[in-house]
Amino acid sequence: MRIAIVTDAWIPQINGVVRTLQSVCAELQAMGHEVDVIGPDRFVTLPCPTYPEIRLAMVAPRTVGKLLGAFRPDAIHLATEGPLCLAARQWCLRRKLDFTTAYHTNFPDYVQSRTGLSAAWFWPYFRWFHGPARAVLASTPSIRAGLHRAGIGQTHHWGRGVDTSLFRPDGAAHPLFADLSRPILLHVGRVAVEKNIEAFLMLDTPGTKVVVGDGPARAALEARYPDAHFIGLQHGETLASAYRGADALVFPSRTDTFGLVMIEALASGTPVAAYPVTGPVDILTDKVGAMDEDLASAVVGALACDRADCAVYGRQFTWGRSAREFLASLHVLQAGAVARAA
Repeated sequence: MRIAIVTDAWIPQINGVVRTLQSVCAELQAMGHEVDVIGPDRFVTLPCPTYPEIRLAMVAPRTVGKLLGAFRPDAIHLATEGPLCLAARQWCLRRKLDFTTAYHTNFPDYVQSRTGLSAAWFWPYFRWFHGPARAVLASTPSIRAGLHRAGIGQTHHWGRGVDTSLFRPDGAAHPLFADLSRPILLHVGRVAVEKNIEAFLMLDTPGTKVVVGDGPARAALEARYPDAHFIGLQHGETLASAYRGADALVFPSRTDTFGLVMIEALASGTPVAAYPVTGPVDILTDKVGAMDEDLASAVVGALACDRADCAVYGRQFTWGRSAREFLASLHVLQAGAVARAA
């Protein structure tokens, strides 16, 4: 099958959406499918307001349409709700071509956390954007239930995976951890206000706090919490060594739709402490983590988990299964439909 994926989030961005798309595309190609990713790297871009490192492609529908027409896909998927996918959406609707969408990011809550504006103000846009889609792909039962309550009903399950060849319990711990006092509590992710990292940094718990990642809030948080160790972006085996060297991953976000870092930590044998909110409630069990509105209590519970149980559980999340779920949710167009529309 020839699959076109249009996305506003793509390399060189580093986030869960990009990592998911990269991993699933690799699996689809290994299955023999041809995938064309139309991302902002193909166009002139502008910095996103308040997120200048995220570049947005402001393009006309006909520009995206030319690329889709040249590729002649059997299925079209719009991965995000930004301007590039808006252009593709308009082009498809004008030509009566079906497409699927995905709800990767809880933008209404993100915007509320960054601006103080009510999340309810933004749901009409998301209902409008996803309304014509043949399917809206969502990663967890609680996200699908939330979409249904918001008036988006045509949801399909699309789970996430972990690279188990990289994130595994055996191997050395991160070299920076050797002289740190235990327990080592780890946070991995974008250092931004919507990730609620300060709830982690404020914890009055024994041991050492380590933050992996970068973002607009790093400088302020680093100055405010000098006892925490901010070690910046980590990749590949170095990131894996940080997971396996920690005693627990603390996931304080209240707005994530899934939380890839949780299953990466679990596959590395590291338990997770989190709030009982969307994402953690769909992933964690009592054997591999703890959830509590008192995050310090959740840390205590996580530290009591068996690391072997965490590793076994985390390895159940595979990108192969994720790719098969994605494939099953696509709407296959009639033969030659895009060519005729172009």
